[in-house]
Amino acid sequence: MDTKGILEIIQRNGKNRAGLIAILEEIQAEYAYLPEAALRLVAKETGRSLADVYGVATFYKAFSLKPKGRHCISVCLGTACHVRGAQKIVEEFSQELGIKPGETTPDNEVTLETVNCLGACALGPTVVADGRYFPHVCKNKVNGIIDAAVKGLEHYDEKTDGRIFPLEVSCPVCRKSLMSPDHHIDGRPSVSLEVSLDGRRDRLHFSSLYGSRTPASGSEIPPSSVSRFHCPHCRNEIPCFSDCLECGSPMAALYIREGVVWEICTRRGCPGHMLNLRHINLHRADEGK
Repeated sequence: MDTKGILEIIQRNGKNRAGLIAILEEIQAEYAYLPEAALRLVAKETGRSLADVYGVATFYKAFSLKPKGRHCISVCLGTACHVRGAQKIVEEFSQELGIKPGETTPDNEVTLETVNCLGACALGPTVVADGRYFPHVCKNKVNGIIDAAVKGLEHYDEKTDGRIFPLEVSCPVCRKSLMSPDHHIDGRPSVSLEVSLDGRRDRLHFSSLYGSRTPASGSEIPPSSVSRFHCPHCRNEIPCFSDCLECGSPMAALYIREGVVWEICTRRGCPGHMLNLRHINLHRADEGK
């Protein structure tokens, strides 16, 4: 373990609670999991108990305490994907990689996993490779996904990459656009919301590209805090109908079109989001005036 490198990560992110998640994220990015020695060092340097550090590491499903391959491929076996033949997709990945779900290839390159849901039911069968979504996967796409993961998925082009696509969202209450043409993220107008925590309100901007890993900007809400989202036009709170599959926090539902919403985790720093089929029975803000 590179002790010096981990100490630099800790120093870069600070030793307070807000920086702990960022520290663990960088360590996992470096080692593909969270080594026990690294967690002990984090506890010592941040002045936190080892139990507290382990608590955070096991709370978020994105963290792993077991060694994984340099690349991770997750196949969704949730109901929507299963009925579209996801089990056959799993079998194809197993055959091509020579491993079973939960295993890693002998060269430590690829880990294959199955999950109960990836939060993109309308796109099933869905596969995620190194954080990038592949929608409507069929058996003849499996080899291409493996090759793309091994070659690297750090850079993407929305014009040619079907895993990344733009969304335009509106407030589910007043139906006014939440797009911010004056604040671009990932080269596109960002989604703009108000967030509130402990009586404080702030503005939050995040990428309108589904599958983007670019962090949200503009808010001083501390990482890992759960806040409430509000429409900047009608000031109504964005409703939450389900909980995040990553951390269990409420998911704010942003309106795309009738029967389709983009649900975003309200915990700052959590990557949880999903496209969902849902009818929102809310009166528009301009009705009854």
